[in-house]
Amino acid sequence: MATSSGIVNNCWKLFTVAAKSDKVNLRPLQGTDSKRSMITLYENLRTIVYTPFYLADRRGFWRDEGLDVAIHLSPDPVETAEGLLAGRADISWGGPMRVMLHHDRDPDCQLVAFGQIVARDPFILIGHEPNPDFHFHDLRGKRLAISEEVPTPWMTFQDDLTRAGIEPSNLDIAERAAMSTFPGKLATGEIDVAQVLEPYASSALADGKAYIWHRFADRGDIGYTSFYTTRSYFQNNRAICQSLLTGVGRALDALTIEPADDIAAELGTLFPEVPLTILAAAIAGYQSSNLWARQTDLPVAAFVKLKSALLSGGLITTDIPYDHVIARLETS
Repeated sequence: MATSSGIVNNCWKLFTVAAKSDKVNLRPLQGTDSKRSMITLYENLRTIVYTPFYLADRRGFWRDEGLDVAIHLSPDPVETAEGLLAGRADISWGGPMRVMLHHDRDPDCQLVAFGQIVARDPFILIGHEPNPDFHFHDLRGKRLAISEEVPTPWMTFQDDLTRAGIEPSNLDIAERAAMSTFPGKLATGEIDVAQVLEPYASSALADGKAYIWHRFADRGDIGYTSFYTTRSYFQNNRAICQSLLTGVGRALDALTIEPADDIAAELGTLFPEVPLTILAAAIAGYQSSNLWARQTDLPVAAFVKLKSALLSGGLITTDIPYDHVIARLETS
């Protein structure tokens, strides 16, 4: 059986290095239909967190809505937004954080987000010893590794700490390192607690080298992942945007009722370095923590919660209005 260190290192290649590919076919190509709307959709990066998008594509839910969707893997999360502005893609999926960041830097930015697919924070705190009654105060005196590959995980984490009465700068935070190295550092005692994404948590647990302390999904809906595009594309193609939401909504419905083992078997080829048992455990954990949205509309309260974290962490300095960056459709 593969060790957790081998799994996480290979998974990190999927999470980052694989993004160098220009195009990723998530399902067998079918003949195009001139009556269908063709769109280029940017995949922000390859991660289990984005299971609803992969399921919508694999099962043809978007095709059922009259769309021919060509999914391209973005070279990096920064390009996911900039590629839209430059016309290299029509729509992408990713965090509203990126849209707010662009608006903070340029008040006339034309990016808008729509929908909510990943409703909650997918990151997990794992420790080298059990802590079933975790409180943020337990982090005092512990050597903590935080995820810094993208801004949002630490922004929301530091906001939680501040609200719990803990000054983040007073914690013993380890030197910056790739998240893929955290399980190994936990096993050797170099760190005590780590903030990770799946499949790192499930693979470390399977090896008996870590325990789940806290799921950040417990914070509630925070508008973690949406679609986004340019304002002009949204205004001129509202039906296409609605069809994307309708299709992914069917995938979200499936994730509320279907066993994780079945979903893992269906999507396993997208994560070839992850054993199906680990993939299924990761999906099951996300299902039980209500990671994925039950409705595709992005609530104002979730947006405000995310924005507040970005403001408190200093990533943005402007209190950006909801209607300035979120475009709404009639969704369910």
